[in-house]
Amino acid sequence: MSWVTKGFMFLLLVLITIQFIQPTRNKSRQASRMDITRVFPVPEKINGILKNSCYDCHSNNTRYPWYAMLQPGGWLLASHIKKGKQELNFNEFGSYSRRRQQSKLKSIGNSIKDETMPLSSYTLIHRSAKLSQTERDLVTNWVEQMRYSLL
Repeated sequence: MSWVTKGFMFLLLVLITIQFIQPTRNKSRQASRMDITRVFPVPEKINGILKNSCYDCHSNNTRYPWYAMLQPGGWLLASHIKKGKQELNFNEFGSYSRRRQQSKLKSIGNSIKDETMPLSSYTLIHRSAKLSQTERDLVTNWVEQMRYSLL
């Protein structure tokens, strides 16, 4: 057997082995009492947009695609979710201080206006999460209203 074949066999063995090392799933069994929908009046349309385009990375419940079971892609996905939740978690929004809520609302509006959220790497695969201009306007207007309600 040549060294190329041995190298390929070793790589294949490593790839098969890492499939058994699955990251922890971001799935909560309980409805959150601190969810943003319990803190602010969230119109149904806005709630739908947030759940479809934001909640996978910014909540305690992720809808996992098929490729999340394949490593190392699942690990990368878990890392994105962890970072997203550290930055903003809609399920824990009510536990934030009033000042932090204002700051997060401002960041949400800015991220949507400048089209940095949802991430292009996410919308590349999840086409339905891409926001139309109308959806952007709806969310940014709602965010501004909520920010001013906190003053």
